[in-house]
This record gives sequence, structure tokens and C-alpha cells, in this order.
Amino acid sequence: MKRVFSGIQPSGDLHIGNYIGAIKQWIAMQETTDPLFCIVDLHAITVPQDPTVLRDKILEVAALYLACGIDPEKSHIFIQSENPDHANLTWLLNCLTSFGLLSRMTQFKDKSQKQAEVFVGLFDYPVLMASDILLYDTDEVPVGEDQKQHLELTRDLAEKFNKRFGLTFKIPEPRIIKEQARIMSLQDPASKMSKSDANALGTIKLLDPIDEVKKKISRAVTDSQSGVNKEFLEKCFQDNTVNGTLNLLSIYAAITDMSLSDVMSEKDGMRYSELKQEITDRFEQFLSPIQERYYQIRKDEAFLQTVLSQGQDFAHGISSEVLQKASNVMGLGRVKR
Repeated sequence: MKRVFSGIQPSGDLHIGNYIGAIKQWIAMQETTDPLFCIVDLHAITVPQDPTVLRDKILEVAALYLACGIDPEKSHIFIQSENPDHANLTWLLNCLTSFGLLSRMTQFKDKSQKQAEVFVGLFDYPVLMASDILLYDTDEVPVGEDQKQHLELTRDLAEKFNKRFGLTFKIPEPRIIKEQARIMSLQDPASKMSKSDANALGTIKLLDPIDEVKKKISRAVTDSQSGVNKEFLEKCFQDNTVNGTLNLLSIYAAITDMSLSDVMSEKDGMRYSELKQEITDRFEQFLSPIQERYYQIRKDEAFLQTVLSQGQDFAHGISSEVLQKASNVMGLGRVKR
């Protein structure tokens, strides 16, 4: 089966956008691929983190992976920093990556503007991401719009390395995420839902109590119509126009496993107050079992630690061979025979 690699940072709280845009896709991939799902804590420290909070968030993310449906019998879950091969390959690739190339990364430009002090780690983030992918002979990488540029860099670096030193890395292909993946802020539909949203009402967290979810949905931005208007929404969708109602319906579609088109037809003419109440009810049905499983997993510390240790061993078993091959062809150290 094709190997897939992906990961989420353990910074902030995982939200419904993370589930729809990543975890839901991963659950489906388990059946047809050989996936590695990482908690990318080295990426998290490219901006300042509280060490105590970060360590707890690492376990929180791992437990949420499992609670949402990632099966350790079918997938491999591990913590990025527990495999030093990620940092080691990053240095090798750094020595082939131009300053100008990284300067053109749009995500660095955006994130650096929000930081009072910009660190080299943030600048080098895309090379670390390339290492994450290339270490595992990855066939496919699930990507959304915000990561496409980084995957192109990964492919470019792999091709450059192979051309200079001989065939070493597999060239990964993008696995395009489905249409429902792009979930926007409930308060600002022009911005992607984010763990770092300054307005707490814009993000529904996977561990939010249902009363908090109800408050956020009741205050969610809709549009200028008096209620759900299918014809108007279809035009907004086709024109890629910012629309709060369309965002709410996209979320509803994802958590009910319906198509967006079917949801628009079903809710056509519904008042916003009714729509928001129905979405709240659906969220309660959706989140309650996830949260129940999550808290059970956090209580069973031995199980969680075993899953992460097994994932670490599996990941290192693959990456150590890839890193050694890359080191050898670059002429580093003594040749391992």
C-alpha cells in the first residue's frame, strides 16, 4: 500500500477545522494506505511555547487522534521530537537549500509579521517539513491550499538531492484534500478557522463543552439573506465568495457525512435560528462520543504510552535507513557496511 505521512502541531487546541481538514481524511486513508501520523512538536517550537503546556498538549493531540478514530492497528502515531532523524536530515537539506528560496515562502511572510521576534526555526520550517516527508519514503502527502507551496519545496529538494548525489529520496505526490476541508472562522468567514484566532467565538474546539459550542454557533456570522437561500449560496460557492452561512453548512455537511449540495437543498428556506439550533444538536451527537473516548484514553496512561512507543519504533526503523543512505552519499562519517 502507498505510504502517507501527515501531522498536526500540538500548539493551541484542536478544533473542528483540524478534524474536517485533516483527521477525518486520515481516518478514511487508514483503510487503503500505510499511514504515519505525527505530533509535530518540533514545528510547534518555531514560535515560543510554554514547556509544561506543550508537553501536555502533545499527549492531548495523541489522545484526540485516537478518540476521533485513528486506529493504532492500522496507523502509526508518534512524536516528531522523539526521532532525532528529523533534525539530522533537516541539516543535510539545509546545506542544499538557498536563502532566497525560503525567503519566498508565503507562510513565513505571514507568520513572521505576527511575531515580535522572528527566529531561524520559523524561517527553516519548510525544510523540517521536507525532512518529515522524505524520511519515510512517503508516496502521498495530504495537503490543503496553505501547504501546497511547502510540498512543492519538498519535491524540489528531493529532486535536487537525487540529481546531485544519486537516487536517494522518493518524490512524494500531493493527495488533494476534499472540498469540505476548508473551514473558516465563525466570526470572520474570510479567515481560516485557527487555533490562534484572537476571537474565541470563531473556533469550535473538539473539547469544548456543548454549552460553549451552542454559544459560538448562535453568534456565528451568516449573510444578508433572511434565511438559507440555496440559489444565493450556490452562486457564492461558484464565485468563491466569502459567506458565513455557507461555512456553517459546510461544517454541518462534514459532521453528518452529507454532500454540501444535499445540505443546501435540505436546508433551503430554513430560518437561521432553526439552522443554528439543528447544527448545535448535531454537534452534541458528534462531539460527545469523541470527548468520552478522549477522557477514557487520558486516564489509561499505559495504553497511550504504548501506542506512542510502538509508533516511535516503527518510524525510526524506516527513517534511520533513509538518513544513513543520505549521509553516505554526501560523504559524511564512516560508511556503514
